[in-house]
Amino acid sequence: MAKLTKKQKSQAGSVDREKLYGVDEALALVKANATSKFDETLEVAINLSVDPRHADQMVRGVVTLPKGTGKTVRVGVFARGPKADEAREAGADVVGAEDLLEIVQGGTIDFDRCIATPDMMGLVGRLGKVLGPKGLMPNPKLGTVTMNVGEAVKAAKGGQVEFRVEKAGIIHSGIGKLSFPAEDLKANFDAFLDAIVKAKPSGAKGKYVEKIAFSSTMGPGVKIDTAAAQGQAA
Repeated sequence: MAKLTKKQKSQAGSVDREKLYGVDEALALVKANATSKFDETLEVAINLSVDPRHADQMVRGVVTLPKGTGKTVRVGVFARGPKADEAREAGADVVGAEDLLEIVQGGTIDFDRCIATPDMMGLVGRLGKVLGPKGLMPNPKLGTVTMNVGEAVKAAKGGQVEFRVEKAGIIHSGIGKLSFPAEDLKANFDAFLDAIVKAKPSGAKGKYVEKIAFSSTMGPGVKIDTAAAQGQAA
């Protein structure tokens, strides 16, 4: 097991591992521990009482964070003709059809989000084994298979994030930079948690949101009082 540095020991010592913190207090702790030379991200991990191996317990969706992510998002779009032009005008970083297919098949994926018009899905479907594992496959339920490519590109660049529960029943996401004011991070968290609560699947039983934790990119985890957090997000 790797030894903790003096900095890590100091950070760990500032957090009570057994305590459930209120959102405001947790944000203050995480911000205080974000002492790296780069602008760290506020990471949130939410444990849900679901088993995503069952179709009626899958939790997936998109949410627009009101204060943005603070991250530059590169958007790739599969489209032709006027829709390709629309995507470029909206700020898409990579736009194409068969040419983009060949680039991606060649191992180059130069985008963080992928959008496609419906008529392109026959083509994009060939990339399932490449885009699927990276969570980049366009999906109509997430608004990434659409004729409104301009709006989709702007949403992706303007603070929209996707969430999907992992095998262990955990949703993990970055929801803003720690240089953001605490009230902006709180607004983003409230929107994120509210979207997950609204996405509760029919197969979820008992207490849906089991645990919530905050951390910075390099800092220790801080446990959140889930009941209080849900009350604030409501």
